[in-house]
Amino acid sequence: MLNVEPNSIAATHELIKPYIRLTPTIDVNGDDFGLPPCRITLKLEHLQHAGAFKTRGAFANLLMREVPPAGVVAASGGNHGAAVAYAAMRRGVRARIFVPTISSPAKIARIRSYGAELTVIGDRYADALEASEEWAKTSGAMKIHAYDDVHTLLGQGTVGRELEMQAADLTTVLVAVGGGGLIGGIASWYRGKTRVIAVEPEDAPTLHEAFKAGRPVDAPAGSIASDSLAPRQVGQLVFPIAEAYVDRVVLVTDDAIRNAQTALWEKVRLVAEPGGSAAFSALLSGAYQPQPNERVGVVISGANTTAVSF
Repeated sequence: MLNVEPNSIAATHELIKPYIRLTPTIDVNGDDFGLPPCRITLKLEHLQHAGAFKTRGAFANLLMREVPPAGVVAASGGNHGAAVAYAAMRRGVRARIFVPTISSPAKIARIRSYGAELTVIGDRYADALEASEEWAKTSGAMKIHAYDDVHTLLGQGTVGRELEMQAADLTTVLVAVGGGGLIGGIASWYRGKTRVIAVEPEDAPTLHEAFKAGRPVDAPAGSIASDSLAPRQVGQLVFPIAEAYVDRVVLVTDDAIRNAQTALWEKVRLVAEPGGSAAFSALLSGAYQPQPNERVGVVISGANTTAVSF
């Protein structure tokens, strides 16, 4: 049985390498953003194929599992759907994607551009997930879960492996959380060697509420980042990983996320979606305050947004 641990993540990375981008990092200074002096390394995962880190997990599923003739099915707020659609297109596999009505037009357009069959249904991710599971039962398609699957976690963990190779002396890594696939994979790679901090919108605190309850529980699903960071609960597989290897959760406001989007554009000329900017917003807003001369890694996780005028 596969386990989400460094050796398995490394093996997964070697398998998916021909299909993904080695996304770059750039270093910026805290004082450029009005922060205390600190070194910040941005992992530009928004430059990944299909516009987000999710492509790693999508390829991990397609390459590590036997795909049936009926193809694959996925539910998504948008980015996972785009990633599965892209990976299926590259592999010549049929894909059907279910998204809720909150999905952004940019993400819906991207899914369609890769040739997947698309169904828009329900008000939130949980509604799309339920519809996708019914489709899997009737069609025989293989389900690719957005975060609560070992193959998905292994794929997302490759972000951590790359980041350690590119910036070996990080003391802390900030990661945005929705269902927890990205932070589960990254935390499984580092396993306490580097501090991993979870960042969530105040109006979609899935991991925060799970830590309070001692188990995954339903959480609110608001926020401008609700199409990427607002499932009903953090993943069942993710939670024990987070308990073991995530230092803590910090919460950020929607205004903080908007300010981070603006700052990334004005200071670094990076266009990121709200969910992709959330981790950086923790630094900019002071929700996470680095120590003097700390080196902080920040994953910029997605860029599937319409053109924005800042």
